[in-house]
Amino acid sequence: MTPRSESMPLDVDWTAVYPAAASFKPNTVPLPVRMGFPVKGGIPPDKKGNLELIKIPNFLHLTPTAIKKHCEALKPFCTEWPSALDTDAKCDQFFPVKLESTDYVSASLSIRNPAARVVHLKVKISSLNLDDHARKKMIKLLGDRYCKETDVITIKTDNCPLRQQNKDYAMYLLTVLYHESWKTEAWEAEKTRADMEEYSWDGSRSQKNLLHLLERRDGGGGEEELLGRSDVQEYKESVTRLKNHGESESTVEQYKDAVKKLLQL
Repeated sequence: MTPRSESMPLDVDWTAVYPAAASFKPNTVPLPVRMGFPVKGGIPPDKKGNLELIKIPNFLHLTPTAIKKHCEALKPFCTEWPSALDTDAKCDQFFPVKLESTDYVSASLSIRNPAARVVHLKVKISSLNLDDHARKKMIKLLGDRYCKETDVITIKTDNCPLRQQNKDYAMYLLTVLYHESWKTEAWEAEKTRADMEEYSWDGSRSQKNLLHLLERRDGGGGEEELLGRSDVQEYKESVTRLKNHGESESTVEQYKDAVKKLLQL
């Protein structure tokens, strides 16, 4: 009996030959495919009876023509991309939560890769509805999962065996984090200024000392009027930056300029 590969016309509809994923069929594929270890310095074994070709996945069903047919069949079920989402910024505004996963293609004993179940959830903390207390508490709970430079939360889930389970678990963790951040425990009322995550100039000893100095030097003036002055605001920003970001050439230089301007030196 003549193999199909030898009697197949040149203009055959390949999507009818390989309509779906299947093992390699040597009598169907009209190609001189060889694979395996060359015996005694010869050439790799022929495709007929070649177990190496049968046991690995192939993509003979995913030819450009087949992919085009699949896309045409799916078009009636698709909708046009919303015209309002014409920039990445708008996409981030209306869809802030991003779920990232990876598909792997490899020749192995199984087509499934254990690393494909891993899911990364990313969202900017500024896109969440949080007040100052909830934001600071969430950052404390997240630890190294929060990047201060990009303002992005990254939650990685890989405990569950399936990707969908890890997606659901990541969304559950984000929900729990959100609600826990809004809670105010009784012991939080006992926090002192030294326990705060960030330095705040308002109400600090530095602010009180500066107000006392300005009142003595400039002869009075309301507290709100003094705090609204541009040189006082510049001093406030320099002290806050120096305390929160540490000493560096830029922070020290900014602090020096603010003090000289404030003291009119």
